[in-house]
Amino acid sequence: MAGKLGEELESYMLEVISDRKKGKWPTTLRIMLKQLSLLFRSLVQLRLKLYKNGIMRPHTLGCQVISVGNLTVGGTGKTPVVEVFARSLTESGRKVAILSRGYKREKPPFSERMKNKFKGVKEQPKLVSDGDRLLLDSAQSGDEPFMLASNLPNVSVIVCKDRVGAGRYATKKLGCDTLILDDGFQYLRLRHRLDIVLVDRTNPFGNRNVLPRGVLREPIKNIKRAGFIFITKSNGDGAKELRDELRKLNPTAEISECRHSAKYVRDIYSKEEKPLEILKGLKVVAVSGIAVPQGFEDELVRLGATVVKHFTYTDHHRYTQQEIIDIVNESIELKVDAILTTEKDAVRFPRLERRDIPIYFLRVEIELFSGSEEFNDWINRICFN
Repeated sequence: MAGKLGEELESYMLEVISDRKKGKWPTTLRIMLKQLSLLFRSLVQLRLKLYKNGIMRPHTLGCQVISVGNLTVGGTGKTPVVEVFARSLTESGRKVAILSRGYKREKPPFSERMKNKFKGVKEQPKLVSDGDRLLLDSAQSGDEPFMLASNLPNVSVIVCKDRVGAGRYATKKLGCDTLILDDGFQYLRLRHRLDIVLVDRTNPFGNRNVLPRGVLREPIKNIKRAGFIFITKSNGDGAKELRDELRKLNPTAEISECRHSAKYVRDIYSKEEKPLEILKGLKVVAVSGIAVPQGFEDELVRLGATVVKHFTYTDHHRYTQQEIIDIVNESIELKVDAILTTEKDAVRFPRLERRDIPIYFLRVEIELFSGSEEFNDWINRICFN
């Protein structure tokens, strides 16, 4: 019940922030949120200044540390970019570990967390994968870490709120020489050698307000810290206006355009892969709990499927068995051919005893439109400098 209420509140706040909710109360709430945004912005900039002036000092671990993150909350397509960097670095001979906080993973009971906090007991790093074996499920690790661990052999994946501690574990216990901070642009406690920032071409900065009035984690001007910028969800037209703005904000960063390209569909339960061609003319029900569900539906339509109905949930929604059974039953009533979901959602689907209709996820990977030379150059510099 608490989870459902939380999701409903999250959905309501997103509609308020995006100005879709009209009326006296939403307008008043937006005014209040704007004041909180000004306070939050000041605190963010103060924190940056403390690090810049050496009053707060980042930790160094004697290895390469690469941050992949963004200025906004959710929706930029970060996980496939982390995957391609980790795979490229591993193929170039680096021993890589991905460090993640494991957003919305299962936590110990509140009483236990308070007890540990009172005793000064720090959270210990949890190993999702040691590069050979999956050691935790998606509930214990979080959606993205589990996806990365599933798709990246020879790469260790560790979840912990304290990524300095996780980094020490990776270097000392696992012998890793390269750390990738998943969603690490704002994590300043660990010194980064390279900051990679993702910008969603379809909605680069939301309404340009910082949290909680907008979706920015920090002011747009702070993108000047980035050494490499990926413009994601691009259509290959050059994104001139966005590029020009980014270049003014950051004159030195390498800028690359990319898109998330569909590769195949896979049955969630049997693991059987099928070519994208099977989607042509297929009547489907879509299911997604991601930040930008419309993009998923649009991609299915582009691939030739007819989306009869789309069940949408809040980002990182953890599905119950009854929810999926209800979706299956309604899909049968609608006489569709299959149920389609995203890879990120698939890791949250519960087991089903009966499967009366195929349930597939769409596998997507990063495809570079521009900047591939710069990307490969960065990989070489990271590996051999």
